[in-house]
Amino acid sequence: MAASPVASLGAGILFGLALAAPPGPMNAVIAEESVLRGWLAGFTAGLGAMAADACFFVLALVGIVTVVQNAPTLRAAMILAGGGLMLYFAVGAATSAREALSVDSAAETTEGGMGRGFRKAFVLALTNPYQIAFWLTVGVGLLEPGTVDILEKTPYVGAELAGLVVVRTGSPLLLAGLFGGIVCWIVGFPAALRAAGRRVDRLTPLVAGGSAVVLAGFGLLFVADGLGVLL
Repeated sequence: MAASPVASLGAGILFGLALAAPPGPMNAVIAEESVLRGWLAGFTAGLGAMAADACFFVLALVGIVTVVQNAPTLRAAMILAGGGLMLYFAVGAATSAREALSVDSAAETTEGGMGRGFRKAFVLALTNPYQIAFWLTVGVGLLEPGTVDILEKTPYVGAELAGLVVVRTGSPLLLAGLFGGIVCWIVGFPAALRAAGRRVDRLTPLVAGGSAVVLAGFGLLFVADGLGVLL
């Protein structure tokens, strides 16, 4: 079990990377912004998602998350709102993909400025059921003394990685590392996409189209989940 300050910081970074890296609506937005508007736009979109995590962290710190935890109707409404926003942004991503296929779209699009991706990712993250569920459960636990199985909480593959990295919770270094890991991802992911884009002429419309599919898929899933709770 990792207990030293260095181990706690390193485990937190690993945790942040494990949470940020799997495919999902946030990475779809980061990818779309990166290939259409450049590295800075992708990084800024990542900052929007991380800012939402910071808001959830503060709410967990002061105990307000228990209000949402005990209000299934409110959670369902947030899921519905998130699903609707994802479907809306999926239409925008599909439009961008179609425009990127035209010869006139060879240059990077700058419409909306750097704040566009930040606002989009921030609003989506605030209504993302996965992020809400994380801070209602695991996130709250990170603030209290105890232990957490870092890789067990990794989306999709957690069951196979359970027991490999178990750390003590309640350490500020663990939380600092978690956000540090997220920063590493939102710096490196857009950079990798930009580097690949210089070598693959058709990467931009492919990534934008893929982002539209991911956002639409998660949007439909969240709308169905929200309606299932309310009906």
